[in-house]
Amino acid sequence: MRINAFTDVCLRVAMLLAAAPDGVLLTSRVIADGVDTPYSHVSKAIIRLRELQVVEVVRGRFGGVRISATGRETTVGWLMRRLDTRTDVADCETPHGDCPLSGGCGLRAALRRAREAFYYELDDTTISSLIPRRGSASVSLTLSTMTGNTP
Repeated sequence: MRINAFTDVCLRVAMLLAAAPDGVLLTSRVIADGVDTPYSHVSKAIIRLRELQVVEVVRGRFGGVRISATGRETTVGWLMRRLDTRTDVADCETPHGDCPLSGGCGLRAALRRAREAFYYELDDTTISSLIPRRGSASVSLTLSTMTGNTP
C-alpha cells in the first residue's frame, strides 16, 4: 500500500511535533524545515491536523504549533483513514470511460478490504509511539537546530 504525499507530510508533521520538548511551540517555517517539505504543503497539513484536533495552533507573535494531548494518543490508522480522500485504491477508469469489467469485477472490493486491513494494523500504533525516546541522537540533533517558542 502506498500512502499519498499529503498523508506523508501530515504524519511527518505530527511526529516532529510529538518529538518537540513539552511546551515548545514550533513555527510553520521551522516545521517545514524540520520535515524538509515546502512551507505551503506544511501549512495545509497543519490546517488539516488542526481540524482533526491532532495539533493546537497558538496565534500571535509568540505563537506556533504543538501536538495536542489527543494528537499524542491518535493512532496512525485513525489518522490515515481521515487523510485518505481516495474512494478507491485502483483507478478503474480508462481515457474512454469506466472499465468494461467494473460491473462484475471484484478487484475494487478486494483492494478496499486490503486497505482497511492495512489501516487496521496501524490502529495500535500511536503518534507518540513512533517517536524515539528523548535523548536519541537523530531526533535530538534535528530539534536542537530548531528554535521554538515556549509559553
